[in-house]
Amino acid sequence: MSTTLYVGNLPWSTSEEELSRVFSAHATVKSSRIITDRETGRSRGFGFVEVDDDNVEEIIQQLNGTEIGGRQIVVNEARPRQPRF
Repeated sequence: MSTTLYVGNLPWSTSEEELSRVFSAHATVKSSRIITDRETGRSRGFGFVEVDDDNVEEIIQQLNGTEIGGRQIVVNEARPRQPRF
């Protein structure tokens, strides 16, 4: 089983590889993705990391508030996407 974590306040220059590398020091990373603007292709400043379920709360505590590229990131468990009308 796996859990998806929301990662916010990312610098626009953060790559999916860098995000994966930061989280792989604390968990087995299955995937990572940076959300980009559809029109410009530029990062929207947040992303998602899919990790093993083993110690999700511990991962959140260890990484929430740490710095990537000079910015303090926000890490919490991702919520299901709300339907758009």
